[in-house]
Amino acid sequence: MDLKLNTIEDAKKAFEIYEEREKKLDAELQAFIEQHDLQDDKVISLQKMLPQLHLVHSDSEQLSSMIAFTSALAENISSKVKKLDVTRSRVLECMQRVEDILDLKFCTDGVQTALQNEDYEQAAAHIHRFLSLDQTVLKKSAADSKEGNSLDEAFNKLHEAETQLKAIVMRKFDEAVRDEDVASVERFFKIFPLLNQHNEGLKKFSTYLCSQIAEKSQKNLKSAQSVSPSDKRWTVKYADIATLLFEGIARIIEIHQPLVETYYGPGRLFSVIEIIQRECDRQIKRVLDEFKVQRDFQKKVFNLQQVNKNPYRTTDRLDPRELDSLLAEITILSTRSQLYLRFIRRRIQGDIDISSTNENQKKDEILNLNKFLKECELSRLMHDLLGTYVTMEEYFMRESIHKAVSMDAIEENSLTSSMLDDVFFIAKKCLRRSISSSSADIVCAMLNHTTNLLQSDFYDVLNEKVKLGFPSSMLDFSQAYSVFQSSLQIQSSDIDKSKTEFLVTLNNAEVACEFVRTLRTNLEEEVQKMFPHATDQESAKLESCLSEITSVNFKLQQLISYGRTHLCTAVVKPRIKPWVDAFQSASHIITEDEYSQYEATDGARPFIQNFIISTDTFLKSLKSSLTTSNFDAIVSLLASELTIQFEKAVMLCQFNRLGGLLFDRELRLIIAFLTSATTWTIRDKFARLTQISTILNLENVSEILDTWGSNSGSLTWRLTPTEVRQVLALRKDFKSEDIKRLKL
Repeated sequence: MDLKLNTIEDAKKAFEIYEEREKKLDAELQAFIEQHDLQDDKVISLQKMLPQLHLVHSDSEQLSSMIAFTSALAENISSKVKKLDVTRSRVLECMQRVEDILDLKFCTDGVQTALQNEDYEQAAAHIHRFLSLDQTVLKKSAADSKEGNSLDEAFNKLHEAETQLKAIVMRKFDEAVRDEDVASVERFFKIFPLLNQHNEGLKKFSTYLCSQIAEKSQKNLKSAQSVSPSDKRWTVKYADIATLLFEGIARIIEIHQPLVETYYGPGRLFSVIEIIQRECDRQIKRVLDEFKVQRDFQKKVFNLQQVNKNPYRTTDRLDPRELDSLLAEITILSTRSQLYLRFIRRRIQGDIDISSTNENQKKDEILNLNKFLKECELSRLMHDLLGTYVTMEEYFMRESIHKAVSMDAIEENSLTSSMLDDVFFIAKKCLRRSISSSSADIVCAMLNHTTNLLQSDFYDVLNEKVKLGFPSSMLDFSQAYSVFQSSLQIQSSDIDKSKTEFLVTLNNAEVACEFVRTLRTNLEEEVQKMFPHATDQESAKLESCLSEITSVNFKLQQLISYGRTHLCTAVVKPRIKPWVDAFQSASHIITEDEYSQYEATDGARPFIQNFIISTDTFLKSLKSSLTTSNFDAIVSLLASELTIQFEKAVMLCQFNRLGGLLFDRELRLIIAFLTSATTWTIRDKFARLTQISTILNLENVSEILDTWGSNSGSLTWRLTPTEVRQVLALRKDFKSEDIKRLKL
């Protein structure tokens, strides 16, 4: 290290550096000295091992020479083995060629004999063996062995025999089809793949199956024409024909699929079903054409189009009853079509899964299958038919509901009218019929239409009657309802009829909400049963449309709330005001004699007892004319209105201690009476009045502090501090100075 020593400080630093280096060197030297003995021991052990190392060296040289010798020997043997392997493979090839030549000669001789004996299966087997031979290799071998002429002659004979056998098989197959010889048809169908004519065999066999389908379908169509209108199957005879067609095709596929897979191999079912489906399309078109003619389908469609153009048209309107059986038959046709197409999909997809090992190829084949089923004539025809079905079903539902409304009647001892049951029966019938079509799109369309009808037409009918209001008259409410309970056995007045219609409409709206909820629950169960394998998209659409139908209840609840409030205003309020006026005009400065007298007579003054008796009579007549929910809601509204007016009256009165005690007793009687009249909780509505009663019963002003604020325990005060002081001021015997000094 080169250090510049210019100052004393530099010298000190240099000294420290060298001193530190000296310490390190001393430590290393000390460590080396300490290991000296260990190093000596290692040197001694190495010296002892030296003779053994010489022995190991000699053994290693010997092993190396042995390995070199073995390697040379292995290379020598390996080359001989390779030569033997090449020789063996050539011998096998030679033997195979010899066998092929022998097979060729055997096929040449055998095919002629088989053809002469009309043993076409054996002849086809010889041709199949010949076609599996590599002719190029055989000709090369023949050229090497100078037998080329004989082999060429054999090839020519076999090719001639192949051509001859193909023509025979074609002719014999056609003859078997013409003679309806099923055994011969299947016999020659099995020969085609032996001649490498897979496509020709499948095409001819599929055409044969199509002829059977067409013949059977025509017979079914002719037999249906002889069905009389009195027959119980008259209304669904074309659905029966379509069902027989689909079942016949399904049976043919089930019977012949094993035959195709056994002799032609997997993966060929699609080509067979493609041809069969085209025949199915032709036959179902004939069935639907006949169906439309016999059912006056086009005439009905034209009539509906005219009605849709002019909804107010009254002449030549189609009777919805004429559509009932037609709609049922269309849904059966749709259901049978969907079942058939699902069967076809299942069969072809199973065949694809077995034959396709490549995932990309399998996906492509599945896409082709989906496209084929979607674009086939059957799917197109049913799509068009169901499009018209929706229009007809909508018309049927709308007209039937309008008819139910126009024929609305009130039966004896019934809280609702006939319209309610009829409307929801029609809605449920139409929706269940659409579900039976097995088409998720049709179900969604009908659910939306039903929701719109209930929210518009049905709601408007109820709304119109409720908006007319509950008429006021000189008749007592209970008298009007005694007329209603006698089921109009005598001629009722227009006012009585209006009252009855209002209350029945209110009941209809309330019960309709429950019907809507029940309808949705039932429909959800039926949809799950009918669409167990629905796609995620279809399930989401169905769930959305089902949930939308309950939105009808939102509008109905608004209407119910309006009707209840109006009824309360028209009937309840006029009964409360006179009683409240009587309470307000009465003196609440009670003497002990008066208190004792009231205590001896049920603890209440006459106008309180009269109010309870008249209200009880009023509520009993009301209860027999309203649903439970509507009645409980009216009692709740009565309690709310009573507390509002009662509280105003109390705040205008003066009390003494006995007057407060009497008020508390009378208030308890009223609460107990109303509580017994309804299943709803109404005590909470009287919370403020109860607290007012508590204050009016205090012995002195300061006693309020025992129940106010932190001392109130579980009591939640509904009165503000200002209102408490106002109530305390109602006590004539409380000094205003004491009230002002309260710290609340």
